[in-house]
Amino acid sequence: MSALLKPAGSIRPMTTHDLDSVLEVERRSYSFPWSRGNFIDSLAAGYDCQLLEQCTSGSVVGYLVAMAGVGEMHLLNLTVAPAWQGQGHGQRLIEWLLRRCREERLASLWLEVRASNQRARALYLRRGFAEVGTRRAYYPAALGTREDAVLMSLTVPNGAGDGVD
Repeated sequence: MSALLKPAGSIRPMTTHDLDSVLEVERRSYSFPWSRGNFIDSLAAGYDCQLLEQCTSGSVVGYLVAMAGVGEMHLLNLTVAPAWQGQGHGQRLIEWLLRRCREERLASLWLEVRASNQRARALYLRRGFAEVGTRRAYYPAALGTREDAVLMSLTVPNGAGDGVD
């Protein structure tokens, strides 16, 4: 491990007590961030909302929000704080979610990502996701315009339906 990398702690369930810190990261990360209501609704609905914290300070390194459906998981939000990007934390959150999918015997993992978010698309492609479609005008963009989303999917190794029991 490089001396420049800051150690992150464990991944744990997000709670409403974490939302001020999560929203600070969300606002620093996106031009059109999720609202407090989006996170509260996700927590109330019982979605997988997980937080990765720095082991010493407890500051938010990253988080994810995912919704299980029939035979699949949908990743709704995966964010790594700007200061922590490029250190493998996004990959760590994806690996956590894949373990969760295997535990629940979910066969696939789906997500949308902004067409312009080349860094995130590259991360997902390296992990084995395939770009399977486009959702036109999916995301809000500058000056009241809309941006396309790239729909991506990954077959979960050892998930349901892959012939492995």
